Amino acid sequence: MTDTVISLLVRNLHGVFGEADDVRRGALAGELFTEDALFVKPAGITYGRAAIAGKILATHPSFAYAELAPAENLHGRAGRLRWTSGEPGRPPSYAVTDIIVVENSRIAALYLFFDPLP
Repeated sequence: MTDTVISLLVRNLHGVFGEADDVRRGALAGELFTEDALFVKPAGITYGRAAIAGKILATHPSFAYAELAPAENLHGRAGRLRWTSGEPGRPPSYAVTDIIVVENSRIAALYLFFDPLP
């Protein structure tokens, strides 16, 4: 399960958050998230994997994502990943910590916290 949690975190960052193509992003969200997944961020709460996939990249489609530290697993039930985002070739615009709750090898909840830039 350790590999599952870490894989979910990394695949979500690069394959869902970092995917510009709506079809590919939606397909991967279908693999990674439970149908009724919860996405909680400072700007609000989104319910359901289709809605989550639709929200990603909506406000900054050209941003790139970079991991700050390796993904971490907590007993196969939760994990976290610290990362930054911004325009490619420029300093990051913001830093984030993702925390996920895993059920049946899928993301049931994703909590996004903004952090100070490194």
